[in-house]
Amino acid sequence: MEFTIGGQLTVRITPADVGKRVSVRRMCESGPQGALFADTVGVLTSWDDGVLSITPRNGEPVRIAEAVLVAGKVVPAAPARRRGPAASFAELAAVCARAWPPVESEPLGDWRLRAARGFTRRANSVLPLGDPGLPLDDALGYVREWYGRRELPAYLQVATGAEGTQEVLAAALTERGWRREVTTEVRVAGLAPVGDLDADVSRVRLGREPDETWLARYQRFETPGPHVLAVLRGGPSVWFASVPGDEEGAPPAAIGRCVVDGRWAGFMAVEVGPAHRRQGLATSVMTALARQALAEGASAAWLQVEQDNPGARALYDGMGFAVHHLYHHFRSA
Repeated sequence: MEFTIGGQLTVRITPADVGKRVSVRRMCESGPQGALFADTVGVLTSWDDGVLSITPRNGEPVRIAEAVLVAGKVVPAAPARRRGPAASFAELAAVCARAWPPVESEPLGDWRLRAARGFTRRANSVLPLGDPGLPLDDALGYVREWYGRRELPAYLQVATGAEGTQEVLAAALTERGWRREVTTEVRVAGLAPVGDLDADVSRVRLGREPDETWLARYQRFETPGPHVLAVLRGGPSVWFASVPGDEEGAPPAAIGRCVVDGRWAGFMAVEVGPAHRRQGLATSVMTALARQALAEGASAAWLQVEQDNPGARALYDGMGFAVHHLYHHFRSA
């Protein structure tokens, strides 16, 4: 299908382009002021019976009737990055997974089923980095059974927004009734600028183990059992940071965790107590951890932040972290 509107706008995509990143313009309504248009950029995940399905960066498929298309073309798989270290999705996904390991896992073709008794979605979801070796419906059935045996909900962690991400899988899950519950930004930055921040690190304590007070501030679990400690301690080179509270034995004013893995340093579990916020403690924790990672030879930084956390996103904007891609946790219906 290729046609021209007014000699300028041309639809240059066909069903053969399914799986490619496209940019399309469609007419959404017409009135006294003329036609109104809407643009969509994403991966063309299907084109059936005169309807296109395009999955953009946010992971929500958009269905467009072929009849309302006024322009369309294939575009580069990912825009050039103006800042931050170069990284492929495959490299970064593997690094992130190693920093938050499950207690148990099992391969399903190129997929990895992960469980940690429910502690965090990241350690209790499927990482689908390729072909499961089964038809999709059979693979999803196996996933449901595997998590069901562990009395856990079935989740898939699916990425969008970069070259090699999983828009086609996201669309297929949506069609099958899987619900997207959480969307997270994976961000990257140069590590040296984080270590060079003008922050007071004199009160930040670094250690290899999360002590009881650190765990008391983290509070992402009911009981800090062995499965929690196994996940937190997991990774190539793990560091825990804390800023002491006002009283001895009280939870720290701020905490953080960093995993150094080759050239990468991943930051997570950065939390500040309510009474100590807006004092620059999160920056102090990040800076101290970055300096430790630099001493171990790392040069690039990454972190994950949920999209519904504007305060943290603003903080990381100021540190120079740019969005690399998004991931979404889809839960079985």
